[in-house]
Amino acid sequence: MRDKTVGDVIVSAMTALVIATRNQHKVQEIRAILGTGRRYLSLADFPEAPKVVEDAATFSGNAVKKARGLAAFLQGIPDLDFRVPGVNALVVSDDSGLEVDALQGAPGVHSARFAAGDAGTAAGNAPDAANNMKLLKLLGQVPREKRSARFRCAIASFRIKPRPPTLSAQTFEGVCEGRIEPEPRGRGGFGYDPLFVPTGQTASFAELKPELKNQLSHRAQALLKFRRYLEVLNL
Repeated sequence: MRDKTVGDVIVSAMTALVIATRNQHKVQEIRAILGTGRRYLSLADFPEAPKVVEDAATFSGNAVKKARGLAAFLQGIPDLDFRVPGVNALVVSDDSGLEVDALQGAPGVHSARFAAGDAGTAAGNAPDAANNMKLLKLLGQVPREKRSARFRCAIASFRIKPRPPTLSAQTFEGVCEGRIEPEPRGRGGFGYDPLFVPTGQTASFAELKPELKNQLSHRAQALLKFRRYLEVLNL
């Protein structure tokens, strides 16, 4: 896109995406899937942004709540145009997690804090290793053929430029079916990736090359829908 001139000022026409996460692994995945040609910011660029309590009953509910909260915060800062440059900008958030059939869909929306409050862990989001250990313990007597599961992701976005901002969220969802392995495999990825093998593959998400994971994953499916939305709007 060409830059635009507003008065005597040249304003970047590159769309800015403010991603509502401090998880740099997630930011890297989003950037890889959405591609270049856009400016990517995250909560690392806005350390003073208030924390949003993720207490909705669904992934889409949490994603919308996070996106709405960050959009409201950004609209209230006096230097928005300096810190989020350009004439087009959106807030983007995701909520995702693992649903295990043998656990009646758990951990679900509690995936990141599955082991929170257990012995040796603090409240809030729990370390990946603790969440994985708890999942394996609960599935200890469940045979391999009963370990079906899926990753689910919901993406939500609000336009914050041009103003006035969009009042309703756009949402996009993706699902990846698979199974849970009896022990972690691989060093890549994050979260439950070492335990999850997507349908049609023999390697876990943590073993797959990022390029292949970013074609198969739940987040990829949701982000591809979001990318098509941006392309239709020429953003």
